[in-house]
Amino acid sequence: MALRARALYDFRSENPGEISLREHEVLSLCSEQDIEGWLEGVNSRGDRGLFPASYVQVIRAPAAEPPPPARYANVPVGGFEPLPPPAAFKPAAQQPPPEPFPPPPAGYPFPPYGGSYQPSQGSDDDWDDDWDDSSTVADEPGALGSSYPDYEAAGGGAPGRYRLSTRSEPSLGPRGAGHPPGHPHPPGGGGAAKSSATVSRNLNRFSTFVKSGGEAFVLGEASGFVKDGDKLCVVLGPRGPEWQENPYPFQCSIEDPTKQTKFKGMKSYIAYKLVPSHTGQQVHRRYKHFDWLYGRLAEKFPVISVPHLPEKQATGRFEEDFISKRRKGLAWWMDHMCSHPVLAQCDAFQHFLTCPSTDEKAWKQGKRKAEKDEMVGANFFLTISVPTGPGASLDLQEVESQVDGFKAFTKKMDESALQLNHTANEFARKQVTGFKKEYQKVGHSFKCLSQAFELDQQAFSAGLNQAIAFTAEAYDAIGDLFADQPRQDLDPVMDLLALYQGHLANFPDIIHVQKGALTKVKESKRHVEEGKMELQKAEGIQERCNIISFATLAEINHFHKIRVRDFKSQMQHFLQQQILFFQKVTQKLEEALHKYDSV
Repeated sequence: MALRARALYDFRSENPGEISLREHEVLSLCSEQDIEGWLEGVNSRGDRGLFPASYVQVIRAPAAEPPPPARYANVPVGGFEPLPPPAAFKPAAQQPPPEPFPPPPAGYPFPPYGGSYQPSQGSDDDWDDDWDDSSTVADEPGALGSSYPDYEAAGGGAPGRYRLSTRSEPSLGPRGAGHPPGHPHPPGGGGAAKSSATVSRNLNRFSTFVKSGGEAFVLGEASGFVKDGDKLCVVLGPRGPEWQENPYPFQCSIEDPTKQTKFKGMKSYIAYKLVPSHTGQQVHRRYKHFDWLYGRLAEKFPVISVPHLPEKQATGRFEEDFISKRRKGLAWWMDHMCSHPVLAQCDAFQHFLTCPSTDEKAWKQGKRKAEKDEMVGANFFLTISVPTGPGASLDLQEVESQVDGFKAFTKKMDESALQLNHTANEFARKQVTGFKKEYQKVGHSFKCLSQAFELDQQAFSAGLNQAIAFTAEAYDAIGDLFADQPRQDLDPVMDLLALYQGHLANFPDIIHVQKGALTKVKESKRHVEEGKMELQKAEGIQERCNIISFATLAEINHFHKIRVRDFKSQMQHFLQQQILFFQKVTQKLEEALHKYDSV
């Protein structure tokens, strides 16, 4: 027996995977079980997708066709409070449509922010039992070393620890009052209309704005303890908002990748030697350690572009060329990590750099502690400290204009980077194969001519024969120079482009969080103008949006600053290498030319 439902209200789809509904429309359901407040089905126009469960009423009647198989069966179910039973059907003019589903409870485990990070899998540095055991040593104090003291979980008495909250007292009545929580009272509710209006929630609960915790923070639902060491300060610089500089800057080299084994040679891996300049103590890390760190940082910092790691590779991991290329990619990654004022000071990153390679217990303690970090999601935004006082507030229209301009910039830069990468790769391929082959063909032709001339045994032609033979050798050597040159100039350019393509892939999500906050501000202002929301509540939403805007602009400014530094340095290196290359070619040709002086 097929399941069907009748639409109680109109619903317009706004995101991929959703379908629109018309009031009174009958739909076929794929399953009666809702997916976090959403059902999947097919509307009368044959469109298939998701729609709010509270917008329809299930009707139990046989249908001519069996229900189609559910495509969203792999989406996790549960985690939200149950919906109140649907109200009896009334015309839309008499009853407003309900909120699609109530807000998630505090601590709901959304998937990791951004959706792009996948933990290391397959044969590329597989996770070992000694890394993922169920040891509880991480619960011991001081997991990140003496530089990162442990703090009490509550009580507010710990030094340098402050409880921050954006929660406000609820202005709605209790559940069961005829409307879902978070939705305005129906019209005609008396004088409580001004205090009952709330800013609506995004219907797409899998959007970046929701998963990052940005929505919960802007709507005033974040609450947590912030340590002094967790504060991320934004200051006003000459170019606008900037992250406060790291007072103790440092660099970290990545050297001597070596193949090591364990389990009596049954398991092989590559270990990289890291030497941070602020400690001078070397540690060894495998790719899986980098991969774990990237995952933690990408989840923790939704408005910061965490650089992408070099790509994984299932085969050929122990080949010399691959190891060398990965080391160079990791060196660029490490440079960007150390150069970022926020990422460089993150506890998890410092633990990664400083924990001794031989101290397995200390490593596990720090790893578990980082994974239990409470300042993630909505609480992360509590750690951001922005300028206050006269002249420190942001004009939201100007912010929106700047963000739109940066969005257009990143799109154009991404297209240009792809084009340059393709061009450089094709040119390098021609140098390694085509150019080398062509120059050596010329050299071979000169050599054949020289051999033909040698058939003349007269003494006065011997010098000419030797000069032509030397010219052949010169062209053969020039072919080798062409084949070796890409690794000196074009490969470093492509390595840099790969790193920045990762950054450019991060910014759409960062911009989405900021845009989502701006949308909530505009909605709250409209409620104030209509007399449905108190001004104080709307100002709180704008203040929290301001925090996200400050952080977004600070990250944009850091990106531009580091971009100018990197591309200036890389272009200088490229041109210097090109000059040296052509000087070598010229030298070979001049040497061949001088051979004819004595003929």
